[in-house]
Amino acid sequence: MRAANLPHCDETGEPDQRSQQTDAPLAAKFPARFDSRDLEWLFAQVFLAAYDTRLEGGAAEPVYLPGAPHRILYTRDYFRSALHEVAHWCVAGAERRHREDYGYWYAPDGRDAAQQASFLHVEVAPQALELLFCAACGHDFRVSLDNLNGDAGEAGPFSRAVHREALARLAQMGDQRWARWLRALSAHYRNGAVVTPDCVRAVHPGGE
Repeated sequence: MRAANLPHCDETGEPDQRSQQTDAPLAAKFPARFDSRDLEWLFAQVFLAAYDTRLEGGAAEPVYLPGAPHRILYTRDYFRSALHEVAHWCVAGAERRHREDYGYWYAPDGRDAAQQASFLHVEVAPQALELLFCAACGHDFRVSLDNLNGDAGEAGPFSRAVHREALARLAQMGDQRWARWLRALSAHYRNGAVVTPDCVRAVHPGGE
């Protein structure tokens, strides 16, 4: 969704360069195993047959486009953008998955304090799932305030809300789409190791 156009921002509101896989210094921090093309392949293995949906990179801005197949477009080759857009897809119900960008209205960067508060409220659930997905991959996570030219709001409370929601969802894990994706990520990146609260804390230290 455009509501999560990356690069992500860290808790200070600054761009989180760690989510970008194209800069040379980052290649040393995040090895080639964090290649967004692997996520595209994995998503197809898990969901294409049942949901006729593909994950595709290379977009200038992320967007969900219903069709045949449905397409989840994430920003360029950014690994975390791919995870974030899958999180939005997992949150969206069946009816919304037939609407462009799930039928949500988006206030662009430059939101005032009231608009930003509304944005952060609806972003808790998808960013909580993104946090779980990062934990399954062993990839660092920081919340995205996504309002560089406006009032970003308080990062600390939002970060803690995302962390609490992630732990709450983890405790309710069953056969939801996000749970199937979480297991697939863990199988691919961590040899199937169970994602625990400690895994969440490891990729999002200080989130509590």
